[in-house]
Amino acid sequence: MSTPYQQPGSYASPIPVRGAHLGDALASEWTKIRSVRSTIWTLSVMIVLVLGIGLAVAALVSAAGESAELGDESVLGMGFFGILPGSICVMTLGVLTISSEYGTGMIRTTLTACPSRGRVLTAKAAVFFLLVFTITTVTTGLVAVMQNAMVEAGEPTGDEWLRATVGVGLYVASLGLLSLAVGGMLRHSAGAITTMIGLMLLPLVAAMFMFSESLQDVQEFLLAWAIPSQLIGIYGEAAAGGSSGPIGWEPVWIMLGLSLVALGGAYATMSSRDV
Repeated sequence: MSTPYQQPGSYASPIPVRGAHLGDALASEWTKIRSVRSTIWTLSVMIVLVLGIGLAVAALVSAAGESAELGDESVLGMGFFGILPGSICVMTLGVLTISSEYGTGMIRTTLTACPSRGRVLTAKAAVFFLLVFTITTVTTGLVAVMQNAMVEAGEPTGDEWLRATVGVGLYVASLGLLSLAVGGMLRHSAGAITTMIGLMLLPLVAAMFMFSESLQDVQEFLLAWAIPSQLIGIYGEAAAGGSSGPIGWEPVWIMLGLSLVALGGAYATMSSRDV
């Protein structure tokens, strides 16, 4: 008995088939970011730096005793010394989260599985941001509690606690998101990491060599708005040294806005060129 001719591609799988959505992309990016060694190494080094430097500074101030002259000033600003080098680790991870896929060619597999480039970038940004924000907030919270217990100083207010933990976590995660966007636009790990480190340090270095009186306004602007100055400003006006730069929550919203603008540029770049 002859079997009827079957048109090619007419096979119907008994397994239910559904269209992919953002949740699938999020699950894929979470699997990737937690299974690569760069994530473990960069975040581990960040935690060691934030904890180690933060507690070392607190121990030195505590040993100095009354000579430190803290008075009623909060000790939470000392967390800056550890979070500054730690943020470089986050910037590195942000770049590698996307640029490493271009370097290895893995991005072709990613975009084959999920042709929507906007969905891929959204998933990468969301997973990275939430991971860094959570780890940074927990780490800075632990450092803040231990510093406050080690050093005799004024009791921080609720807003100071919030800015030193959640505020710093948001700022560092936004800085990492900016790095991810730059990595997506440049598609080169070394170039993007160098660009981000230059963005962090170059304004301060340039300002140090502006001796001319005609450049004084430019020097003050660079000193007040550089990334390290913004990090200091999150801890409060006293920690920022009375500069005219952003203070309190302002640096957080500025960095978040910059990262969203850069992410928009990464969307446009990914959508307008081939892999």
